[in-house]
Amino acid sequence: MTVAVETGLWQLDPSASTVVLQHRTMWGLVNVKGTFNGVAGQGEVASDGTASGTITLDVASLDTKNGKRDTHLRSADLFDAANHPEITFVADRAEPGEDGTVQVSGLLTVRGNSRPLSFPAKLTGADAGAIALNAEFVVDRAEFGMGWNQLGMLRGLTTVTTTLRFTRAA
Repeated sequence: MTVAVETGLWQLDPSASTVVLQHRTMWGLVNVKGTFNGVAGQGEVASDGTASGTITLDVASLDTKNGKRDTHLRSADLFDAANHPEITFVADRAEPGEDGTVQVSGLLTVRGNSRPLSFPAKLTGADAGAIALNAEFVVDRAEFGMGWNQLGMLRGLTTVTTTLRFTRAA
């Protein structure tokens, strides 16, 4: 069953949206989670039901509940927030499928490095006034120039979990 979403412009509701990173550290023994508190975005649904849009994350807003770690994450070793204050994902196509799935493809830019990214999302709500999407995907931080790994403490890929709610643009 494909859910029809109204055409037009949609604005991300930052108060009802979250973007969370998870990564194993301390040689895989500790799972560190961080939430981006600065999330913005917009999109447009075309008449054929496909969509496109942009999500922007404020790097300085990343919060892991540990100030020292957050400062290091923002440093030149990792996100380099001073030179690259935003992470962007530009979805060039989001195509609805069966059972509320949406196949999303676009370009993720972190630290000035852009890489194509495709993943499935789940449409968890859609009506005349709001659209809600959940997704989980993995990224390799090394592909974005984030190679710092003192004593081999960081292992594996970073999991990104999103809950995004869009409302009709005024």
